[in-house]
Amino acid sequence: MDIGIDLRVLAGGSYGGIAQYVLGLLPELFRLDKNIRFKLFFNAYRQSLPDYSWLDQENVQLFKFNYPNRLLFASSRLFSYPKLDYLVQGADVFFSPHFFSAPLSPRCRSVVTFHDLSFIRYPGFFSWRKNVWHRFEMNPYWQAQQAIKIIAVSQSTKDDLVNLLGVDPKKIEVTYSGITDQRRRGTVFCENLNKKLCSPEPLEIIKKYNLPEKFFLFLGALEPRKNIIGILKAFTYLKSTAQISKESALVIAGPFGWLYGDLFKFYKNSPYRESIHFIGPVMEQEKMALYSLSRVFVYPSFFEGFGFPVLEAMAAGAPVVTSRNSSLPEVAGRGGLLVDPYNIKEIAEAMKNLWLNQSLRDLYIKKGLEQVKKFSWRKTAEQTLKVIISAVDPTHN
Repeated sequence: MDIGIDLRVLAGGSYGGIAQYVLGLLPELFRLDKNIRFKLFFNAYRQSLPDYSWLDQENVQLFKFNYPNRLLFASSRLFSYPKLDYLVQGADVFFSPHFFSAPLSPRCRSVVTFHDLSFIRYPGFFSWRKNVWHRFEMNPYWQAQQAIKIIAVSQSTKDDLVNLLGVDPKKIEVTYSGITDQRRRGTVFCENLNKKLCSPEPLEIIKKYNLPEKFFLFLGALEPRKNIIGILKAFTYLKSTAQISKESALVIAGPFGWLYGDLFKFYKNSPYRESIHFIGPVMEQEKMALYSLSRVFVYPSFFEGFGFPVLEAMAAGAPVVTSRNSSLPEVAGRGGLLVDPYNIKEIAEAMKNLWLNQSLRDLYIKKGLEQVKKFSWRKTAEQTLKVIISAVDPTHN
């Protein structure tokens, strides 16, 4: 069997949740059946694909092209051309890890992963350019209807596909994303950088980012959906009512996303801004040390298709505050202290309790480590391959 896979999500140079999904899934997927040929489609006008070690496997073949992706997306949208299975010299089924526009010939089946439909539920959380790109240029409705099988990374995403796009639930399979054993042990195996790197020593991270001694942590893209202003308001409330010590601090880590102007306006006007530290994006191999250094990880997002940071923080032994909405209760399970993201006092109360109550902290650290054991990229790969093969052979079990 020949399986085509779209790697264009790795062309932007940004390693967000979807790229993380691809980089975690593919190495495990390629190991499962050496008789399957995996044909990888990569296109980028200027960027090159890093020399990932899994590209060297015998059953993996890479097809690289240098068309401007905007031109390719426009041609796909307007003319349903070029056929991607032709560009990889034929495939029985084509797997898209994201709903990029991917025209295929009639002989090739389609399997698409949907991570979330936040751009439909909450268009106000996105810039107008992002909304145009999501809803019109990529046309997720068409992709969902044309796919033989759909992988949803959570039950929440499956429900949205059914309720918002009218997709037949019988063709949607819920397959959770994973986390590596190395991360669970607090060590990052940077196979995707073609080298091994242990997570840096905590003292190195403290020095590099000039971290305070004790701090709450948020890690993620700076965008409205993540509810970072809610964290700032909760932190401000705790400080202003003297419910936490003067030495307590808040660290906000992650790349700039979009529509973050109000966030920095609030920060600049805060009387506690000296206790708030924006440290920017951190390297992948630094994340586990940063999580483990935090006293409480706070992630009260308004909406998530999966929520990798919650899983990563629990794996690093950090007690977690997160939202009781969308997919987050599925990911956190009993390992996270769940709150209403719209209720600032509830967020603050959860932050305070995990900050001050050592017994409660220990309980949620233990629960978090147990919850993490339910997730692995090996399991994700096995379930994903089963779905892909079933798109060609419905009798396959």
